[in-house]
Amino acid sequence: MEELRPEIAAAVAEVAALPEEKRQAALADAGLLAPHWPPPYGRGASAAEQLLIDQEMAAAGVVRPDLVIGWWAAPTILEHGTPEQIERFVPATLRGEFLWCQLFSEPGAGSDLASLRTRAMRTEGGWLLTGQKVWTSKAHLARWGVCLARTDPDAPKHKGITYFLVDMTSPGIEIRPLREITGDALFNEVFLDNVLVPDEMVVGAVNDGWRLARTTLANERVAMASGTALGNPMEKLLEVLAKTEPDVAQQDRLARLIVIAQCGALLDQRIAQLAVGGQDPGAQSSVRKLIGVRYRQALAEFMMDLSEGGGLVENQAVYDFLNTRCLSIAGGTEQILLTLAAERLLGLPR
Repeated sequence: MEELRPEIAAAVAEVAALPEEKRQAALADAGLLAPHWPPPYGRGASAAEQLLIDQEMAAAGVVRPDLVIGWWAAPTILEHGTPEQIERFVPATLRGEFLWCQLFSEPGAGSDLASLRTRAMRTEGGWLLTGQKVWTSKAHLARWGVCLARTDPDAPKHKGITYFLVDMTSPGIEIRPLREITGDALFNEVFLDNVLVPDEMVVGAVNDGWRLARTTLANERVAMASGTALGNPMEKLLEVLAKTEPDVAQQDRLARLIVIAQCGALLDQRIAQLAVGGQDPGAQSSVRKLIGVRYRQALAEFMMDLSEGGGLVENQAVYDFLNTRCLSIAGGTEQILLTLAAERLLGLPR
């Protein structure tokens, strides 16, 4: 695999030479933004090749842009969408031409997502969606949303659900912000009142949306665990500790974080290998999210403890600590993910 390093280094160097605002499009065009995705959108890269790419990007100071919800919306379209949907949405997502939001959770359907009640009624040329979604990240900024709605109310709850792509500028959509513990309003309530979605914006087959949703949720859990590798957050922590004389307890705390980070990086490689081989990461993504979120929360708490005032004053460390609290719930609660891992990986009874 080392024989690929000169080629990768040269490609990354070309990106590094560009102004910041042009780097995302260049990374996307070179297949370096999501290297494990199939060509022409990625490189179909193995885990080892991805590691080389990450090393060269880090050495060149090139940061991989965050597609946010795009990280799990686009793979679902790649796997289940029509050629027209793939061509329309995947390249534009990679190049950062628009943002996505995820219209899944509802007031009565969070952990038990299949209990969702948003309905889609057949109309000429498409569907009329009516219902309420909640905890929708970046809905106020998103141009498109992936949405689950019930198209057959008489079917069992995991059936009769369809996967839609919703234009967030459509008439009938109302977005209300939800204020968080940080003071920000990243999350939103979204109300849909007879929102027209054309037939060509249905992904996969009608009433087969739950199967597609599992692809989205698996990619969401992997993406939410991001930051587990020994990257910028850990480097910042090491910079802070280098200016002090860490005691034994702090050294032990640091060592535990490094071990967790390495475990997360190895899981990344395993999941990438599954994706390249066309396999569903499934329950392994649940484990990845559990490890990654606990790491991010522990790292943020350590940084806060070391910060000026030890968490008693408002600063970036306190903000990061508060901001990571929601990750234990978002994308699947710890209890749900532990249950998935127990049943599907360990074979324990329900």
